[in-house]
Amino acid sequence: MAKAPVLTPRAVDFPRWYQDLIAKAELADNGPVRGTMVIRPYGYGLWERMQAEMDARIKETGTQNAYFPLLIPQSYLAREADHVEGFAPELAVVTHGGGKELEEPAVVRPTSEMIVNEYFAKWVQSYRDLPLLINQWANVVRWELRPRLFLRTTEFLWQEGHTAHATYEDARDFAARIHRRVYEDFMVNVLAMDVVPGRKTVKERFAGAVNTLTLEGMMGDGKALQMATSHELGQNFAKAFNTSYLSKDGTQELVWQTSWGSTTRMIGALVMMHGDDSGLRVPPRLAQIQAVVLAIKGDEAVLAKVHEVGDRLRAAGIRVHVDDRTDTPFGRRAVDWELKGVPVRVEIGPRDLADGTAMLARRIPGGKEPVALDALAGLLPAILEEDQALLLRQARERRESRTADVSTLGEAVEVATAGGWARIPWADLGPDGENALAEHAATVRCLVAADGSVPEAEDAPGNVAVVARAY
Repeated sequence: MAKAPVLTPRAVDFPRWYQDLIAKAELADNGPVRGTMVIRPYGYGLWERMQAEMDARIKETGTQNAYFPLLIPQSYLAREADHVEGFAPELAVVTHGGGKELEEPAVVRPTSEMIVNEYFAKWVQSYRDLPLLINQWANVVRWELRPRLFLRTTEFLWQEGHTAHATYEDARDFAARIHRRVYEDFMVNVLAMDVVPGRKTVKERFAGAVNTLTLEGMMGDGKALQMATSHELGQNFAKAFNTSYLSKDGTQELVWQTSWGSTTRMIGALVMMHGDDSGLRVPPRLAQIQAVVLAIKGDEAVLAKVHEVGDRLRAAGIRVHVDDRTDTPFGRRAVDWELKGVPVRVEIGPRDLADGTAMLARRIPGGKEPVALDALAGLLPAILEEDQALLLRQARERRESRTADVSTLGEAVEVATAGGWARIPWADLGPDGENALAEHAATVRCLVAADGSVPEAEDAPGNVAVVARAY
């Protein structure tokens, strides 16, 4: 009788494969309240690595970290009409505290534009206070009707940046800088994710923004996922909170603002873009464990050697875990590490020890080969970089092979329905065509210029709409 697969095959049921992988790779569990999640240590380790990489990039822009309260007076949200309308269906509201009804209900943070502006209005007095560049790492709550672990949960973790500038141009350029130098650089060079940078249409942009820049990724089933966004807020929130400054000319001027964010959704994207039927495949530059050294049997000489090899690889700058749990069958441990997507396994048993070799298993391209123990520390850094590049190349090839240029709404719908992306001139689709896409569960993911760059305006000549079904 054929052995049942560890995971539901992706080709059979992609959503079930995703749920299986999240559970069996020990990334997360469902929380006790519908839509919440418990992030397990291995999953949280991925988030910590993401935090560290992005935090360094954010700080390179001159942005500083701060923290704002989780509870926001409900009246704050009413100050910017588009913003409150956009978030109203997702709000969680606290009406009682300390056994009494609150004088004013408090909203559990869905995003922080409102409370940040309350304090920006206090902190900004003069042009000398600008630009004001703030980021926070926090949790938010948006009541989710159709939850899915990491992709859409009622509570999730994120970073949210908020900035105030003296001029429109400065704010516009800063939003673009975050989009490219923080988010795109991180996703391409660390997550090995092929992403399409673009501009959201008016219909799809952030509530209260005048422009939203996005990064869209194609998942393994051909659907799109919005990875991170950077928003130009114009002066909408500055007007609502009178966030103004005294200019060099002695006049009171409203600030120009941006906000930008990325979330634990990136862990879900990591699973769906790089995972295969054997589990997760973690990009080596991201992996908290780049190489696991496994003892095949509990022989004293083998155990001593796996720890020695582990120390040698650490000294070479590789993030290593030594698995000496020989009371657990080797086959089970090997499958567990494959599920978790650790880039490299170094397997050592008595026979390997006698030969002076280890069995090197590469998770990303697959395959095993014997390697001299003394050569491991010299070989692995280059192997990890090769595998990092391979993941990005595979993701890019998938998107390119499943993207088609079309000229009609019907053709765009046909491509999206079949699990691909369609590129159609925005002048041919337009807002009316965009509205019609909703009948087929498809959306305009972003607008790009003819050369693939981010367009200066929604109606710029030659703009192309990227159409797909999305998570």
